[in-house]
Amino acid sequence: MSAAATPAVRAPLGASSLRTAEFLVVDTETNGLAGDRCELTEVGAVLVGGGELHDRWEALVQVRAPLSRSIQRFTGITQAMVDEAPAADVTLRELAGLLHGRVLVAHNASFDRRVLEQAFGRAGLAWPAPPTLCTVALARRLAPLVRQRKLALLADALGIPVEVTHRALADAETCARIFCALLPRLAATATTIDEALAVLGPARPRRGPAARGRTDGGVTMKGVRRRSPDLRRFPDAPGAYVFRNDAGQPLYVGKSVRLRSRARSHFAPSSPDTGWVTQVEVAEYVQTPSELGALLEEHRLIKALRPPGNARGKHDRDKYVYLRCRLDIAFPVLEVSAEPADGLAINVGPLQGAHAATELMEQLNSLFGLRHCGRTLKRRPWASAYGQMGRCLSPCLGDLDPNAYRGRLDEALGLFAAAGPTGGGLLAHVDGLVAAAAAEEAYERAGWLRRRRERLAVLLERLGRSVAATHATPRVVLAPSLPAGSADAVWTVAGRIVRWEAIGSLAELTAGTDAVLAAAGHVRPGVPQHLTADDVARGRIVSTWCAAQDPPALDLHPAPTRAALRRLAVQAGLAV
Repeated sequence: MSAAATPAVRAPLGASSLRTAEFLVVDTETNGLAGDRCELTEVGAVLVGGGELHDRWEALVQVRAPLSRSIQRFTGITQAMVDEAPAADVTLRELAGLLHGRVLVAHNASFDRRVLEQAFGRAGLAWPAPPTLCTVALARRLAPLVRQRKLALLADALGIPVEVTHRALADAETCARIFCALLPRLAATATTIDEALAVLGPARPRRGPAARGRTDGGVTMKGVRRRSPDLRRFPDAPGAYVFRNDAGQPLYVGKSVRLRSRARSHFAPSSPDTGWVTQVEVAEYVQTPSELGALLEEHRLIKALRPPGNARGKHDRDKYVYLRCRLDIAFPVLEVSAEPADGLAINVGPLQGAHAATELMEQLNSLFGLRHCGRTLKRRPWASAYGQMGRCLSPCLGDLDPNAYRGRLDEALGLFAAAGPTGGGLLAHVDGLVAAAAAEEAYERAGWLRRRRERLAVLLERLGRSVAATHATPRVVLAPSLPAGSADAVWTVAGRIVRWEAIGSLAELTAGTDAVLAAAGHVRPGVPQHLTADDVARGRIVSTWCAAQDPPALDLHPAPTRAALRRLAVQAGLAV
């Protein structure tokens, strides 16, 4: 697809007929970071006209900051690929030519449009601002019975095959096929592009105190002037901030990687209709080297101040889940939950994807004969279906030694507490079962176990790099600042944060590590400890952030050498 072949604009584009208009279906891949740190890595486009797919175009884009290992695994776009890509302004000029006189279409279009606008701005180019249609909005309005609106799930519901995901051109082509499937329904209700935009306009906002996320009892700000406090001393750096009223009472605590910009946004005319904003008189901030430090500082301030604006925890839900097991009940069971368990428990994760985590739990239950029912153990006169198939030890019959069950459970969970590659203990265990079955000439069982091992390998790859118990190994994590020179250092032992401070040199990293090792000498690696709810919440902030960012980190068991600490400091950009 060539920009030179793009037709000239006929009349105002909004007045063009849907049946004759040309659409450029676009998908973007990014470095996986949020806000201003988000950078475009790849863009793909498909030209659609007359309800059919025509030309395809794709390009990689150079980035300023190195890509994390996790995003390289997720998208398949490596650092070498973007390093060899053309300069961003070259690629974006070509894309601007392709957009000329055409309607932009994307899945969750607000995200792709924001990514492209930021990329154009960084390259010093004017954003073409084409009319934009979103296939999520199309599905919501024109296919209301399709409840799943993620790209692959929506395509499957519409009978569109999906072979490759998380690459720009493949996703753009899937989006284009979805758009073509829904275009006749759109054309039945709209004749021009302007009418289509009106049909797919924003839904009517919720009103009243029941509106989701309201923390002010439904107080409205319509007609009230938003008066910003003095924010001139706020830096454009990571940290947490507190808004207070004229009596000094805390109203809201927030965090950002750019404190001044984020604090000002609360008082913009387009900001959410939140009543506490009208009471703000004083603003305070705590600067941190990194986003991780800002998250931990925000959590500390919310816990200490309990401001009404933070009635709903901001970081209590995200895309990660945990495989957990509470050890304080009879015949413990495995569970999948968005929250790790406190008290005496074992938590594995964070894991990326609830469905894959649930399948992993079911695989473990079947392999080790663990019970599948809930925490309350109901007595049965006969074994459950799983027990009759030999996939459960059936403690519900009341004749099972608790130590026999606990031995199986410890064996299963111990695979995630041992040091080694991600999920390697589980795969090695299945390999042992295959060898034993083959030695006994139970070839049918050996074949069944081999197929199960293949599936487990797929699951472990899908779940991410954190398929290990949170208490497994003490470690230190460094969250570097931008620009380099300092970092938030977090030391965890047995799933608990035992030390957190801002450091700027190898000497400070070494001193902190020596202090942690001296204080934690009595803790045995791999043995779960009793954790409070706050221990779990703080640990969850660190673990989920690390799962998304893949920062510099070092295991502390066995005790690291001075050379290993030096390499870690260099990796984080600290003075050595």
